[in-house]
Amino acid sequence: MKKALVQVAAFCLVAQLATAQIRLPQPSPSAAVMQTVGVTDITVKYSRPAMKGREIFGQLVPYGQLWRTGANAATTFQASTDVLVEGQKLPAGTYSIFTIPAQNEWTLIFNRNTGASTDAYKQEEDALRVKIKPATTSEKVESFFIGFSDLTDSTAKMDIAWANVKAAANLRVDVNTTAQANVEKAVAEKPEDSAVLTAAANYNLSKGRNLDQALAWVDKSIGLKENFRNLWVKSQILAKMGKVAQALPLAQKALSLGETSGDASFRFFKDAIAKNVSDYQAALPQPAQLIKGKKKK
Repeated sequence: MKKALVQVAAFCLVAQLATAQIRLPQPSPSAAVMQTVGVTDITVKYSRPAMKGREIFGQLVPYGQLWRTGANAATTFQASTDVLVEGQKLPAGTYSIFTIPAQNEWTLIFNRNTGASTDAYKQEEDALRVKIKPATTSEKVESFFIGFSDLTDSTAKMDIAWANVKAAANLRVDVNTTAQANVEKAVAEKPEDSAVLTAAANYNLSKGRNLDQALAWVDKSIGLKENFRNLWVKSQILAKMGKVAQALPLAQKALSLGETSGDASFRFFKDAIAKNVSDYQAALPQPAQLIKGKKKK
């Protein structure tokens, strides 16, 4: 009887251990990488199998066959805005990533089923397929890797690397359209926020477009709460519009106001504002030139 009870207890213990959520090291640990390109957030979640002395491409990962591009659960790609992948549009959203590797060319697949696997994959659920070129690397990558390189404010490469092979997909985002939409949305949501209006005006200034709109925004910002920031932005907008005589006193006032504001961030702007003052003064006709011009008349 005692022996039977011991056996039952042992069985219950094994069953409990089998169902317990015990965190243990995984052969292919999970990983995630988030990269912002312009104002687009791109997140890739995947698992990282290791080589462990194995031949990878052409052996463990056969050529010409669908590969889950990682291990364990599906690798996922999430983009907060539309992205061009190799020049083809991928709408904002979350997708599973598959590839079909070959020696000279890979097929990169974005599938709408984020829980897909090589067994459950359906081509009709593909959102996009593009071709990318693999390259041989000088150093071997022991653990499978996905990352981003060659970043600008509108482009990046998504690198897929393992063993001595790296395949990169060219990504592009429409940063200007998205940023402008974000600016206009922020102003619409907070039309009485002086800081938002200044930031919106400064964005248009930085792009050299919609300066009349930028001037209206910064004027409203100054009316709500005058400070060295919005005065300086307005002076730059006026100078950009060719109204240097109007820009100079605003830049001078911004410099003076910043000195007495107690705003710790002013030190980061002081030199730039002072340079604007000097540049505007140099661009205006000097008194001697004005007198000389009158005598000629």
